[in-house]
Amino acid sequence: MRRTRRFERVAVPVIAMVLLAGCAQQIDGTPVSVYDNPFTVAGLPVTSGYSGPRDGVPDAGVVIENTDGGPIDTLAGNAIGDIEDYWRGEFGTIAKGSFEPVSTIMSWDPSERRGPRFCGEPTFDFVNAAYCSLGDVIGWDRSYLMPQLIEDFGPMAAVMVLAHEYGHAIQYTAGLIADDDPGIVFEQQADCFAGAFMRHVAEGRAAHFELDTSDGLNKVLASMVLFRDTDPNDPDSIHGSAFERVTAVQIGFTDGAAACAEIDAAEVETRRADLPQYFDGSDDGELPVTADSVDLIFRSFERVFELADPPALDLSGAELACADAAFTSPVSYCPATNTIGVDLAALTERSTPEDSSGNEFSADVRGDYNAYVLIASRYALAVQHANGQSLTEPRTALRAACLSGVISAALSPMSPLAAEAGPDANMVWLSPGDLDEAVSGLLTDGLAASDVNGNTVPSGFSRVDAFRTGVLGGEAACNGRYR
Repeated sequence: MRRTRRFERVAVPVIAMVLLAGCAQQIDGTPVSVYDNPFTVAGLPVTSGYSGPRDGVPDAGVVIENTDGGPIDTLAGNAIGDIEDYWRGEFGTIAKGSFEPVSTIMSWDPSERRGPRFCGEPTFDFVNAAYCSLGDVIGWDRSYLMPQLIEDFGPMAAVMVLAHEYGHAIQYTAGLIADDDPGIVFEQQADCFAGAFMRHVAEGRAAHFELDTSDGLNKVLASMVLFRDTDPNDPDSIHGSAFERVTAVQIGFTDGAAACAEIDAAEVETRRADLPQYFDGSDDGELPVTADSVDLIFRSFERVFELADPPALDLSGAELACADAAFTSPVSYCPATNTIGVDLAALTERSTPEDSSGNEFSADVRGDYNAYVLIASRYALAVQHANGQSLTEPRTALRAACLSGVISAALSPMSPLAAEAGPDANMVWLSPGDLDEAVSGLLTDGLAASDVNGNTVPSGFSRVDAFRTGVLGGEAACNGRYR
């Protein structure tokens, strides 16, 4: 977290890498939102169990140049086959004409010095997956990237990568983008198309793969957290933050490919407008968890909601001996006394990055906001309590995440509240990366999206979706969606 601002754009390169939208009739009845049932995922039932290749299904027969015929290329070929089947049926919703498959599909081993060329460049030491518009080619590294993705996030993460790359091909075929469009538009649209395809798989309509909407989908989203831009000051940061990438995937999963086609520079800027985008100088954006910092951010929350009876802060611990709520570590809310209790030692641990030096594929984004968003979520319970809303329902949990998103957006240094408060206000402001830390926590344990007793909903997708609704839509969107 921090206190400042700024802006910038980058054009997309030829290689789009992983690392990286009559007649009327009256209908009687009551409209039902896909969010009416908190135990669904964008209208689909929450399922658990297996995610990955289906058993006993013949391979797709996709021709892969330079293949070794091994299991990675077999999985990738079946993924390409399912993705192409999806676009044969979907292409007409985003463009005129008929779908044309990518001309060439290839794989390589980046340890081979005399391997094939991709997009005019050697594939030696090219650990990646990509689409090349010159020649209309999709390719992937079968020896490092894809196996590691499968090991760490499951096979559907590798399928997601290929769906993203095929999304780039669709952009060119459909004429949705121009070479001078900002790179972030290319990437957000491709992420969105990949999300739309994942919905197709989750609905059971893919021939070779299946995806459950709890752990399986959570892992797919976690892989997007891994491939995020970590330095917004870097001009090559065109893929977007974890928050932006997950947002694009969720747009596609929820609203389909037609919604992805609507993503352009103006739409991306609208979502980015009030969010922190740049670090200032040597500021790394981290605010250590101390009694003073917790008290300061707590007072900042008070400026966001201005409750008639704001909750009290107790820094002596999270065990409040509450008469009407369970203890939740490291932060608890007690409705009976309208008090938020904090265990500083346990909260500090939440903000401390784990040692991932031996794993370049760790999607555990740990930092100060992993801790502070938990306080925000318990403050959100106090807001619900003040509104006379139930504190022990699944909707309570999602409202908590959503209102935490409202708090997060309000504490951006580019928000209306920041402009109103002025540069000398004694408040805490978000830094780039804070929203990514919140998303990572919501995907892992979900405490920031839990009711007063610590009960959450099983879908990480739904938890993150609630949080981003608050960030992008404000308090009115939270109350309307999770009424």
